[in-house]
Amino acid sequence: MNWQDFLARHRVGDVIEGVVTAQAPFGSFVESEGITGLAHQQSWPVGTRVSVKILAIDPDKQRFSLAAA
Repeated sequence: MNWQDFLARHRVGDVIEGVVTAQAPFGSFVESEGITGLAHQQSWPVGTRVSVKILAIDPDKQRFSLAAA
């Protein structure tokens, strides 16, 4: 799925399923439908399947922020 398709299907407040792909000191990166977002201040092991809520979408920078659902 590309970025435009993702935006057409999802809105702020949606809960989506994803897989943790990387860790950083400030959170976990979660990939869902081919798009990666950042769950700030979350620390899940890489490979973990998680439910996350979309907190914010920045279409200009093609980023979205997540939180545990």
